[in-house]
Amino acid sequence: MSVIAFIPARGGSKSIPGKNIKDFCGKPLIYWNLFALEKSELVDEIIVATDSKQIFKIVKEFNFSKVKLYNRSAENAQDHSTSEAIMLEYINYAKLASSDTFMLVQATSPFTRTEDFNNGLRLMSKHDTVFACAKIKRFIWSKEGIPLNYDHNNRPRRQDFEGTFMENGAFCISSVSNIIYHNNRISGNIGICEMAEYTFVEIDEVEDWIMAEQLFIKNHSSDYKFNFNKIKLLLSDVDGVLTDAGMYYTENGDEFKKFCTYDGMGFQLLQKTGIKVGILTTEDRS
Repeated sequence: MSVIAFIPARGGSKSIPGKNIKDFCGKPLIYWNLFALEKSELVDEIIVATDSKQIFKIVKEFNFSKVKLYNRSAENAQDHSTSEAIMLEYINYAKLASSDTFMLVQATSPFTRTEDFNNGLRLMSKHDTVFACAKIKRFIWSKEGIPLNYDHNNRPRRQDFEGTFMENGAFCISSVSNIIYHNNRISGNIGICEMAEYTFVEIDEVEDWIMAEQLFIKNHSSDYKFNFNKIKLLLSDVDGVLTDAGMYYTENGDEFKKFCTYDGMGFQLLQKTGIKVGILTTEDRS
């Protein structure tokens, strides 16, 4: 029985072009899951299924010993293509044994550590399917105004609230036999592998990317060595970056903009470390 980690990596992302190999905290986004999976002693093979020559080339250059590349069909690389379709395509192509464990991994969930993958795989001894979730402590309502996860007449304090498990898309594990039989990644006796709350962020839009990078640096700085020593110059625009994008006028019609003193202090601290700071603007004001 083998454990296969499977990462679909389509080249035609619309919301964030080329997102699977776009630079994320110093590495192509897909690198982080491959790195964590490579370190797992429970994973035998890592398959990257892609239709992109560029993704193929970049992943190959990582030189991970467990990683193999699979040229997915154009039919299963469309916007409407399902994960199940490409999973079954590969299962049939590779003629995987029905007893093999198949772990679908999402490249757009870069927070998954090696221990998360290992925890999920160990839970498979008691379950038919295991998928990753983040426990969120948010009060959820239906569009009809009905609370779905708490009693609004007895609103709990956040620290006392058990919260709700939410799929974070990081991974889903099942047996090859169950995937083929049910034509579904989830079936049978289902187990949940809990991950940290911040991992509910999935990178689908540009705003998600910005948030995810900050969360990754904050929570994974001890796992990976981020080298900021190479930064020599910081350039910043003015409008909407150093200002609130508003326009202000005096009684005489003079135009003003509002700046935050925190930004000035930030630039001063950067300069003290030896980083040069530049401000970009098209306006010419004395």
